[in-house]
Amino acid sequence: MTYEIVIPVIVAFAVSAVSGPIVIPFLRRLKVGQTERKELESHLKKNGTPTMGGLMILASIIITSLFYVKDYPRIIPILFMTAGFGVIGFLDDYLKVVLRRSDGLLPWQKMLCQIAVTTVFAFYMVKYAGISLTMRIPFSGGKYLNIGWMAIPLLYFAVIGTVNGTNFTDGLDGLAASVTIMVATFFSVAAIGLDAGIAPVTCAVVGALLGFLLFNVYPASVFMGDTGSLALGGFVVSAAYVMQLPLFIPIVGLIYLVEVLSVIIQVTYFKKTGGKRIFRMAPIHHHFELGGWSETKVVAVFSITTAILCMFALLAM
Repeated sequence: MTYEIVIPVIVAFAVSAVSGPIVIPFLRRLKVGQTERKELESHLKKNGTPTMGGLMILASIIITSLFYVKDYPRIIPILFMTAGFGVIGFLDDYLKVVLRRSDGLLPWQKMLCQIAVTTVFAFYMVKYAGISLTMRIPFSGGKYLNIGWMAIPLLYFAVIGTVNGTNFTDGLDGLAASVTIMVATFFSVAAIGLDAGIAPVTCAVVGALLGFLLFNVYPASVFMGDTGSLALGGFVVSAAYVMQLPLFIPIVGLIYLVEVLSVIIQVTYFKKTGGKRIFRMAPIHHHFELGGWSETKVVAVFSITTAILCMFALLAM
């Protein structure tokens, strides 16, 4: 149990914590600084803070998990999704902050890449992993839902929605990392209870994010960028699918869902009404900021909410 749970947390934490003093100065030398939105006056002081710190998270997860791949083959699709979406995020960050292309990857390019990674994951799950796409139903006493061929389009919807929801959550110091630590802890407990064979990677994510938070809590000295947020989204949705728990994502990942829905609602309403807004700003964490909440309060409330939802999800198991 120690080998499967405790060691991955410690190793990933150590790798993440040690890499900080190496990676952050390197990113500063590359001048890969964050550019903040002008509407958020309190954020303007963050301009120039190094981004792409998700490289620290990715390195910690991958290095730790490589020790377990042979004995725990089910972590392979999770590692693939985490690294695959991390690469997409890296390309986006690189174009934006290194090559100074303001848009990064174009929307159609990003979507095409996300679909390609998801297709490989779906094919591996169905053909090689031997993991059914039937889904455990919350509060059903262990019953599973089989929707036949509809499970494939649902998988694409779940992946794209979760990954982009996680991406939108990354907007305040420590927010995405703190929320995802709670989600990864839930998956770790679930993996142990279900004997799913993926606990090393879920625990590695917990350790990697704890180490990253040493440098990412307010005031952050580094941001994870799309490199980190997309990778974390890939981890969340793939871990859920490997354990047949995609129906639990709306519970434990409610913050991700609310974040992405706030953007969709804001943009749709803005276009339909010729410039009117429902929220002060989207994603919704900025709405609370502009309403007078401090960054630390938003992060605390969102993290506590996720922790409670994760306990609720454990009851639903």
